[in-house]
Amino acid sequence: MAHILKKEGQFNYIEVGEGTPIIVLHGLMGGLSNFAAVTDYFSEKGYKVIIPELPIYTLSLLKTNVKSFAKYLNDFIEYKKLSDVILLGNSLGGHIGLYHTRDYSDKVKALVITGSSGLYESAMGGSYPKRSDYELIKKKAQEVFYDPEVATKEIVDEVYETVNDRHKLIRTLAIAKSAIRHNMAKDLPNMTTPTCIIWGRNDIVTPPNVAEEFNALLPNSDLFWIEKCGHAAMMEHPDTFNELLHAWLKQRNF
Repeated sequence: MAHILKKEGQFNYIEVGEGTPIIVLHGLMGGLSNFAAVTDYFSEKGYKVIIPELPIYTLSLLKTNVKSFAKYLNDFIEYKKLSDVILLGNSLGGHIGLYHTRDYSDKVKALVITGSSGLYESAMGGSYPKRSDYELIKKKAQEVFYDPEVATKEIVDEVYETVNDRHKLIRTLAIAKSAIRHNMAKDLPNMTTPTCIIWGRNDIVTPPNVAEEFNALLPNSDLFWIEKCGHAAMMEHPDTFNELLHAWLKQRNF
């Protein structure tokens, strides 16, 4: 189902359904459409699914970092007058969710992370391919998934456009450095918010041992695996992802 992007003040977002708010946080190269299956499923299960467009390429370079994105998220939650939210983040979105939960724990009822940065940043800290090399960028995009066919031409074109846009590339590299700088290993043991960790068993961007470390460091977490799955479980195995998350939310009475 296509969803309408609302524009209000400084915020652009999708909002579908009624009930407990689930705020979805996209990754660095991830569009809002990556969560279409999550949006359709949970908006019919008694949740209000909200996906804000994060200001990854629109803040000043000095503010292009995890901390500023977490503050932006808090400003959005306050603007929407929300409380007891469930945050769901993939990749950089998971990192922003973790950072926000650390600093604004009173707003967050539960946290869901999948393929999250925050402990290990091979995803963003590596070198970028020669910008004009479409085939190499296609290969890199395919490596994100267990099944390379999930990396559609539309996804590859979007990544190619990003790394060939100097403005976006500079901010992408700034975010990569910020993700490494904002490592959360020391923070996690003090974060008691209930956390659901759903991870692709074949993720080579944030490998399985990263999920295990998150689970070991977070005092109130549960870890679930999806087999034959890479870095974006909600795209590659949407039904399994939704069923695992829904079962966890029901078990926790969320």
